[in-house]
Amino acid sequence: MGQFSGSGLGSYRGQRMVFRGLDFAVGGGDLLHLVGPNGSGKSTLLRVMAGLLPVIEGQISWDGAPVAQDRDGHRARLIYLGHADAIKGALSVFENLAFWCTMAGGGDAAAGLARFNLAPLADLPARFLSAGQRRRLNLARLAAIPAALWLLDEPAASLDTASEQVLEDEITRHRAAGGLVVMASHGRDPSDGTVLELDQYAANMADFGDAVL
Repeated sequence: MGQFSGSGLGSYRGQRMVFRGLDFAVGGGDLLHLVGPNGSGKSTLLRVMAGLLPVIEGQISWDGAPVAQDRDGHRARLIYLGHADAIKGALSVFENLAFWCTMAGGGDAAAGLARFNLAPLADLPARFLSAGQRRRLNLARLAAIPAALWLLDEPAASLDTASEQVLEDEITRHRAAGGLVVMASHGRDPSDGTVLELDQYAANMADFGDAVL
């Protein structure tokens, strides 16, 4: 599906440079684990990869072309799932996912809900969902919307065992089809994929403290 890479990356959070000189490369079927202590920049790097934070130093490319030259095209090829869920409480479960499908230019909301066992809740206003159900609604985007690149920040948070298995199966399916996955996760076995240790790119470890990025 493509080659996603970055070279010499540096980025700030607030007034502090979090990492510098960071390189990565992800190809079709690859899974890249972002590993490091709290404050090492895992979430920051995912946001940079998604185009939500600026690249202060270095360059991010897709198939060798800088993504900065086609930001809309880059965003159209990816799904980013961060800590915030962006769920609209006044909309139903189905309406939330259908809205995301529309924003992405297409998708199958019903299939996404069914995959993450949310079909019985389709007409329920999203404000009544539990934390685990809200997480599953976010993850349903992975099954509903075609996208080459998945950027996932702690995707298994608040999930029960059965839902974790559904997520694992979706990641396996995506990779088998040539999809790319970059993920920050404390619980997943990093042996299944490539590991990127962010603390080796720390701009100043003394600045990290206990902040969570």
